[in-house]
Amino acid sequence: MTSPAAAPLPLARPAPAHASSVREILDLTARPTVISFAGGLPAPELFDVAGLRAAYDHVLSTAPSRVLQYSTTEGDPGLRAAVAERLSARALPTAVDDLLVTSGSQQALSLTSTALLAPGDTVLVENPTYLAALQCFAFVGARVVPVPSDEGGIDPVALAGLVASERPKLLYAVPNFQNPTGRTLSVERRRAIAEVAARHGLWIVEDDPYGELRFDGAPLPWIASFDGAADRTVLLGSLSKIMSPGMRLGWLRAPAALRQACATVKQTTDLHSSTVDQAAAARYLTDARLDAHLTRVRAAYRERRDALLDGLPHTLPPASTWSRPDGGMFVWVRLPDGHDATALLPRAAAHDVAYVPGAPFFAGRADPATLRLSFTGHSAGTIKEGLTRLAEAFE
Repeated sequence: MTSPAAAPLPLARPAPAHASSVREILDLTARPTVISFAGGLPAPELFDVAGLRAAYDHVLSTAPSRVLQYSTTEGDPGLRAAVAERLSARALPTAVDDLLVTSGSQQALSLTSTALLAPGDTVLVENPTYLAALQCFAFVGARVVPVPSDEGGIDPVALAGLVASERPKLLYAVPNFQNPTGRTLSVERRRAIAEVAARHGLWIVEDDPYGELRFDGAPLPWIASFDGAADRTVLLGSLSKIMSPGMRLGWLRAPAALRQACATVKQTTDLHSSTVDQAAAARYLTDARLDAHLTRVRAAYRERRDALLDGLPHTLPPASTWSRPDGGMFVWVRLPDGHDATALLPRAAAHDVAYVPGAPFFAGRADPATLRLSFTGHSAGTIKEGLTRLAEAFE
């Protein structure tokens, strides 16, 4: 007797098509012999294992009944205090109660989208933009409209025009070392964006997972620090890129009513982020270990970025262009007209090297000649070998 066929799963919100296409692309590059420039992963050999072990040992030995127990949705007060102190030290006055701890900044974006957006609401994004943000907005049924962007990021004049014509609910932006392009918004553009938001009542989601990975130049003020945007900006932060992605800790800083709405949404998803991980992170931050760790990480990433940039002229086809980021994890490449980075990826994989095609990062019409390279996951020597393989694939 044969068993009946399983009924099809009635998905109310199927995954966007580009999500599955990206998974298929990355499956090509999963072999251990592949030198992958694809994933935006921190370098595991740089994790401060000893420092984090000491932080966990301390909280488990001094307060086990607290750190192994349920906690509040808003998050560990010690962790929120440490984050608030770091933000305040960079001219963004922040109180403990201004923050909600989340399970990574990806959850912070999901909570914000759920709390702010209804199906059919319009969201403006940089073009190209962070792929998982596009997936998040699609999942809540938002209509996504790209803002014309150039080498300096969002064009504020174009933004103002779109805000007037499209009446969006929010703008999503990654101002520092943007994923995927590595671009950084200038102070002038940040101020202009804040003024547009103030005039039109636009919410801004300012995602900053890479801001502390600056190699060159001085830090720039957050959009949230400008007067016009102070009451309508959600600042997202994360420990994933600067401490450990496995701890899954991030936060959002938002006006009280929105922050409380996000906390209510979080209660329906996971009640609260990991108590013991929050406690260990708070201890690590209060012991002032993070700044010393970041000094080491920035030096290593700067060397790796330079190795990638130095090798690109000898790797890419003539007339290719690429970004030169002052920090972060990514370099954005555009091949000459007529090239298709997605079509070329299997050839690269055959040479045991990988990258991420740029097409899925576009909210509107995609540029098939673009691709993203991450430089953080390999030593300078391995990067050189990877570029040699990539040059062979592009020949």
